[in-house]
Amino acid sequence: MKSPFTYKYLPPKTITPNQPSLFLLHGMGSNEADLLQLVKEFEGSHHIFSLRGPIVFSPGYAFFTIEEAGKPHREVFDKVVTYLHQFIAEAIEEYNLDQNKINLLGFSQGAVLAQTLAFTMGNVINGVVALSGYLPDFVKEEYRKHPIEHLNVFISHGDYDYVIPSQWGAESKEYFEEQGANVTFKTYEDGHGVIPENQRDIVTFIKEL
Repeated sequence: MKSPFTYKYLPPKTITPNQPSLFLLHGMGSNEADLLQLVKEFEGSHHIFSLRGPIVFSPGYAFFTIEEAGKPHREVFDKVVTYLHQFIAEAIEEYNLDQNKINLLGFSQGAVLAQTLAFTMGNVINGVVALSGYLPDFVKEEYRKHPIEHLNVFISHGDYDYVIPSQWGAESKEYFEEQGANVTFKTYEDGHGVIPENQRDIVTFIKEL
């Protein structure tokens, strides 16, 4: 694949038609190994692609930079959204993926991108898991968006998240519902992270996609 992303690819044990895919997008300062633990149950049954953000951000990497909390640098953000479009399109072709079973899972800024891609890629995306993220105002107000009435979305947030306020997750939930998506929204007694109860709910949601 001709891509600016470093990534891990875990194929199904036996490749057959109609198998679902999961694209994982980590948070700021992390890397492509981080989110694999959340979807370990799907190793062997799904095509799993875990991407590394292209920007060095100690102790790991980032997908985009920010002006301040909730405000990505627009130019950087626009570029990475375009690159992610290209990556997913190339993966579909190169790995012969089922185009009706493309799913995204992101944490923090990865959740920001997963939610954005749901709108910009439209019916290419079947399901989204957005953990501790938000949808930037400029995406809502300025991006060209596709219908998402078909989309299944799981949005979760920690009640005590002081990095990205839980209210921003609630606002995403409301916006997706307004656009016709099928939304599951849950909060947990947690900060900016994923507790075991949250992970169990993620697994349940993905199994139903």
